[in-house]
Amino acid sequence: MSIYQRFCTEVTDENGALKKITLHYPDNFNFGYDVVDVIAKETPDKRAIVWCNTENEEHIFSFEDVRANSNKMANVFKNAGIGRGDRVMLVLKKHYEYWFAAIALHKLGAVMIPATHMLTVSDFVYRIKAAGIRAVVSTPQDGVPERIKKALEQTGAKAKLWSVRTAAEGFENLSEAMESASDSFERVETGVNDPMMLYFTSGTTGYPKGVIHDHSYPLAHIVTAKYWHRAEDGGLHFTVAETGWAKASWGKLYGQWLVGSAVMVYDFDNFDPKQLISVINRYSVTSFCAPPTVYRYLVRKGIPEMPSLRHATTAGEMLAPEVFRKFKERTGIELCEGYGQTETTLLMANFAGFNPVEGSMGVSSPLYNIELRGKHGEPVPQGAVGEVVIVPPENGKQPGVFCAYLDNEEQYNYVWRGGVYHTGDAAYMDENGLYWFHGRFDDIIKTGGFRVGPYEVENVLTEHPAVAECSVIGVPDALRGQAIKAVIVLGSGYEPSRELELEIKEFCNSRLAEYKWIRLVEFVDEMPKTISGKIRKSVLRSRG
Repeated sequence: MSIYQRFCTEVTDENGALKKITLHYPDNFNFGYDVVDVIAKETPDKRAIVWCNTENEEHIFSFEDVRANSNKMANVFKNAGIGRGDRVMLVLKKHYEYWFAAIALHKLGAVMIPATHMLTVSDFVYRIKAAGIRAVVSTPQDGVPERIKKALEQTGAKAKLWSVRTAAEGFENLSEAMESASDSFERVETGVNDPMMLYFTSGTTGYPKGVIHDHSYPLAHIVTAKYWHRAEDGGLHFTVAETGWAKASWGKLYGQWLVGSAVMVYDFDNFDPKQLISVINRYSVTSFCAPPTVYRYLVRKGIPEMPSLRHATTAGEMLAPEVFRKFKERTGIELCEGYGQTETTLLMANFAGFNPVEGSMGVSSPLYNIELRGKHGEPVPQGAVGEVVIVPPENGKQPGVFCAYLDNEEQYNYVWRGGVYHTGDAAYMDENGLYWFHGRFDDIIKTGGFRVGPYEVENVLTEHPAVAECSVIGVPDALRGQAIKAVIVLGSGYEPSRELELEIKEFCNSRLAEYKWIRLVEFVDEMPKTISGKIRKSVLRSRG
């Protein structure tokens, strides 16, 4: 029996489709103690992590290894004064130390803040100020420690700094500190409703929002892992995601370990389809999840045989039917799409027990009561477009949905207006009960598997002296799903030219994290606007 069954009751039909799931857990549930440490005690040699990198290094960690190393790290953190409620940023790419750090922070009751290594100094400044970060654990690579130090200097904030594996100037070597630390750690009392994790997610009208999840969040990913990814007890699941993004929580840790699957971690910087396939075949990966961009590449470059692979999933952007068909032709596996948000776990998917339908988000997760509603909160009829909303259970506690926005109760109350959670996503349901994505009610751009808020890019664009007014939109792109396009009204004394376009792109892209780079520029004489003076992005998008 997998450990997840101790925390839920499932009802399935004759096809193995999940019809109902009820979570149950103690008031002090903590994934570190109640899942990782319990598995380590009962089956210490059970495989937890299979890690390799592009330099052909390899490490395979058991649950006992994770228990021991997370305890060592927790002791280092505790001795440095890190405790319950303290916020610690992890900028660890796909280094295996991320898994030790995550579990260590959960055990301490500290709040983990995953962040991508692609962040610029200004991105770090914003997060340090917004979250009041007490400590940072960083990769020594890619100039990340230098950017973090600059950000701290600009804010005047104080934080304990660690780097892993090798020392970085101004950072203590965490790997060395762990060597002399004890691998025993006495349980710290934490509450299931305590904050466990803080993700920064892109918004449309301002800087990224801080999304806070509590300690019940890992259990909501049982559905993600078992019924969508179809991760198996004793299997090996591989989700392509960096640890700075919520997708890592979906596919590289919680649900997979709960159902007894190990996680495959391939530590790479530049995506190479051939290397990805070689990792799948070398380690006999059984289930795989990647953003649509990866599948587009694979289809273009040719898909070799993957004899161990039994299931494949995707999420994040629309995927062309041709990609579904070619992937199935080559592998015999039907791609299963899924849908959810940083604020939630998996909301809809082509689940086990259902025949997957290309292009559809599938059916709603039995963990949630999902409805489609119109602009006035009214239910919409079948076939009509409505907003995806979550209706909470009668007791008001909806596992899997975030518990707060960081220091923004007004925004939290707004998305919960009318007693339901508003996703901001539009969809319709067909006669077979399948949901189909129709777009966002706001202007989030989804490019290459990343979410980008236009404000983040526009804020940099306006610093260029030639830019009088600008708007940033996402436009269809065969490779990325969407490409970021800047529409610009020039100031007096400037004329449109190819040289100016390149100058503006260079100016902005040198100041933006790579996933936010502007790919296209259009100069216009004026912006389409509402009566109140707001730029109508929908009109800009319709023009292409």
